[in-house]
Amino acid sequence: MLSDEYDPDLTARGCYIIGMLLDSQLVPETIVRPKSFVGLMALYESNYLRLLRLLPELSRLDGCFRSRVAGDCDLFVEVIETSRYTVTLSLTYQLATDEGLMTDPDMTVRAYLDGQQAEVLAIGDKQRHSALRRLVFEHREELDRRWRFNVVLNKWLEYLSDQGHLILDR
Repeated sequence: MLSDEYDPDLTARGCYIIGMLLDSQLVPETIVRPKSFVGLMALYESNYLRLLRLLPELSRLDGCFRSRVAGDCDLFVEVIETSRYTVTLSLTYQLATDEGLMTDPDMTVRAYLDGQQAEVLAIGDKQRHSALRRLVFEHREELDRRWRFNVVLNKWLEYLSDQGHLILDR
């Protein structure tokens, strides 16, 4: 039971990532040791493939986009920077709260087009959901931090795809 992690306000909005959180400890299928450097590279490859399912025209995108699907929050994607070999973007939900608009989870992701990998560069430190906060800040070492951030991205991209989000055009 998620009694200490369950936030009824977020669930009532019908758009939070409870399913993602339930399997956040599962590691993408790899034949490498989790939390190793090789495992991290495999996770980056998995992130890239999941990102392509969400953004099939990733290498050609520019600007801001929104994906709307029934039963989920609007997904906002902003292309921050593009170069020949990389695309850096922001992925977030925007949630209306009593305090105003909140972005959560607020991730900056860099996709390496030539290496077909994607990694989290930054993740917002104001996560409202306790389980996301715990995933993000549980470990301080760099390899472990990168592993945790990218597991969160991997699971969120899987969730977004399962919900039917797709960015093709503004």
